[in-house]
Amino acid sequence: MKKDIHPENYRVVAFKDMSNEDVFLTKSTANTNETLEVEGVEYPLVKMEISRTSHPFYTGKSKLIDTAGRIDKFKTKYAKFKK
Repeated sequence: MKKDIHPENYRVVAFKDMSNEDVFLTKSTANTNETLEVEGVEYPLVKMEISRTSHPFYTGKSKLIDTAGRIDKFKTKYAKFKK
């Protein structure tokens, strides 16, 4: 293996699914300025819009998550094509 190609700043990071507030810990090199306390220990926090606990493929449930108003933009854009 080549030397000095892998990052050295691996650390335990908290990932938080913002759609259902699920938090899980894993090692990562992701940069973040926020922190979250989990079981009395403070970890760097990475916020996500969707994860394995809210994605329809893994949950088997169709759940509509529209955090940026994309559905409304789509509907107004294509409303003129309705008959």
